[in-house]
This record gives sequence, structure tokens and C-alpha cells, in this order.
Amino acid sequence: MITAGVDIGSTTTKAVVLEDGRVRGRTLLPSGNLPGETALRVLQEALAGAGLKDSDLATVAATGYGRRLVDLGGIVLTEIKAVAAGALAATAGAGERVHTVIDVGGQDTKVVALDDAGDIEDFSMNDKCAAGTGRFLEMLAHKLELPYDQFVAEALKSDTMIQMNATCAVFAESEVVGLLARKVSKADIAAAAHNAIAARIASMVRRVGTRGSYCFVGGGARNRALVKAVEEALNKPVYVPADAQTVVALGAAIGARRKLERAAEKDKDADQP
Repeated sequence: MITAGVDIGSTTTKAVVLEDGRVRGRTLLPSGNLPGETALRVLQEALAGAGLKDSDLATVAATGYGRRLVDLGGIVLTEIKAVAAGALAATAGAGERVHTVIDVGGQDTKVVALDDAGDIEDFSMNDKCAAGTGRFLEMLAHKLELPYDQFVAEALKSDTMIQMNATCAVFAESEVVGLLARKVSKADIAAAAHNAIAARIASMVRRVGTRGSYCFVGGGARNRALVKAVEEALNKPVYVPADAQTVVALGAAIGARRKLERAAEKDKDADQP
């Protein structure tokens, strides 16, 4: 069975094509201003990369903030369900079963707690303000007049702890101006920004439970300084799977397959005399 998952995020749109539990193709593109068109394009590119075409697909599932802005002719899944399924698949064979999934995207951050069976036990979301998201860091990098990659590299250089407001992006931006005026180095300010987000994430983790191992996914997981800051805030290592940015799309493809399998089981039971 071949299914696909498309994760329409605020910054990037991702697609994963899955055949019988094996990833056949994956693609990532900037979301742009037309999420519907981007979703179709990213799906087509993932299929082409796998040597497949539309007619080979059993179904496709859309997830992410823009999941209801597009019609891919399949099903719609919440990000919470998709990230849980994707994280479990991405960490299979990595050692201890993951119980806490941290997903940092451009405009929101999610923490999902899983029970021993891998089912969703609880979750927490930060989606009301830019603070605590990837966009928060991008904004502060711009304020420091640093390319994002250099902003991350500078944060990794610092060994000085400076407190910064993580509850409001506007206040944090004002703090950056004040710190620059006091001649605080850009490296220390960059580190403070990462530590502020990490503290916010740790608070969300404590809200849903802190047992078991941690998995970090989403675009934020590509930021080495943020991973380091989160590990320090939690006082525990976090596992970052390969292709962490497409984990939610992977989970959507898995969810699509499971939905078809459940439908087939129901049809089979209905046919029983």
C-alpha cells in the first residue's frame, strides 16, 4: 500500500511517500503565499522522486497549520496525531521508547506525551505568540543583523548565562536593543535567546510529564544551539532523528495508511456471515 502525508507549515511544506512502512520519497519546499499550490507541488515532487505517479497512491493525508486550506482529495489529520505517529516511527530501533515529543515549528511549539503503548496521553501547545517558536529566533537574528546560520553559530560560542524574556516577542526584541546598548556581545545575546526558548519548552514538558526519553523534531531540531539549550534546560539528552523536519509528514502518511487498514477491517467484518 502506498500512502502520502503532506505537512503544510507556516514556513515550509513537507511531503513523505510511504510504501508498506518504507519511505519511498520526501520533499520540502518553502510554503510561500499559496499553500494550496505548494502542497500540490511538494506532493508531486515527492512522488516523482519515488518514481511514482498520482494513480499509485491509495490515499494522502494533509496536516499542519494549513491542512484545511488545501484539498488533496484524501483525509485530514491533526498535527498532534501526526507528530506522535511520525516520532514513534522515526525513533524505532533507536533504543528506549520515546515518551515525550518536542516539535518546534515556525509559528508554534508542541509537546506531546505518549504512554507505554505509544498512544497520546497529553499535549501542550504554544500557538498564541511568536515567543517560543522558530519565528522568534529568526526575528532576533534579524535584530542582531546576523544571517540565521551565523546567529546559531554565535549562540554555540557563548558560555555566559544572560536572562531574556521568553513570554513576549516584542519585549524580547526591546531587550536585545538594551543589551546591545550595554555592549553585550552578539554571541551572548544569541545564546540568551536560545536559552529563553529552551526554558519555555522545558516548562511545557513539565506540564505534560517528564518520564521516559525525549524526541525533538520540526525545523527547530535542525538548530544545534536550540537542541543544546533544550538538553541543558531538561538536564537530559534529546534524540533528534534523521530528517527531523519531515517527521510530521511521515506521521500523516502513517495515519493515512492506518485509516485505510481500519476501513478494510470494517468491510471485512461486515462481510462476515
